[in-house]
Amino acid sequence: MSKHPIRVGIGGWTYEPWRGVFFPEGLAHKKELEYASRAMTAIEVNGTYYSTQKPATFATWAKTAPDGFVFALKASRYTTNRKVLAEAGESIERFLGQGIVGLGDKLGPILWQFMATKKFDAEDFGAFLKLLPAEQDGIALRHAIHVRHESFAVPEFIALCRAAGVALVYADSVDYPAIADVTGDFVYARLESAVEEVTTGYTDTQLDHWTTAAQLWAKGGAPEGLPYVDAAAPKKQARDTFIFFINGAKVRAPAGAMALIERLA
Repeated sequence: MSKHPIRVGIGGWTYEPWRGVFFPEGLAHKKELEYASRAMTAIEVNGTYYSTQKPATFATWAKTAPDGFVFALKASRYTTNRKVLAEAGESIERFLGQGIVGLGDKLGPILWQFMATKKFDAEDFGAFLKLLPAEQDGIALRHAIHVRHESFAVPEFIALCRAAGVALVYADSVDYPAIADVTGDFVYARLESAVEEVTTGYTDTQLDHWTTAAQLWAKGGAPEGLPYVDAAAPKKQARDTFIFFINGAKVRAPAGAMALIERLA
């Protein structure tokens, strides 16, 4: 694994339509994480958004996945779906303290995703970012912020994210506005526009585009043609890059991810 790798994956691993399409016929359900974690290099866990997990669960995931694999964890909805984010401190502590450190070096970014109705409030959002700790029980944390309202497309928001050292999620979506500014020391992209008519969700031309974009992000660049708010170029530095095929035609996500992994190889 290179010092600044590009990891590609899907959202979760428990999805019935993948059985017989991605997962081999007859594969035991308890073997699905083992299988998925060897076909991908990362998985975004959605279950942590809905409920608290046991410490033993994180330890089991870490034991099941191979070396070099990474789990990105979607933070609790009880933290992000609130009117006043500045009051989320206790909820943040509860989420981070549930045992995620059991993942060890397989702990990837924490994804803080906000509802599409959440609007930008500089004071409140700035207070929220200050609540995000740099570590938990001695394990370094990386935070990714996913906003989905057009009010965030302002230089003030970009400046807040850069000052806090958090990554701003770029989402290729037909439903929500996207912001491509690089704000952290890693890049987090979600490809959400897969279509079922294409076996890989994205066409060959589109996959070639995202291959080039991923390589550029990893080298510290900023791909052309994406929606940026701040015209200033980000600090030139190599960055870990995470790309997830998620939402859209979800049944096609594994094929899309594997096709991108093959191109990057």
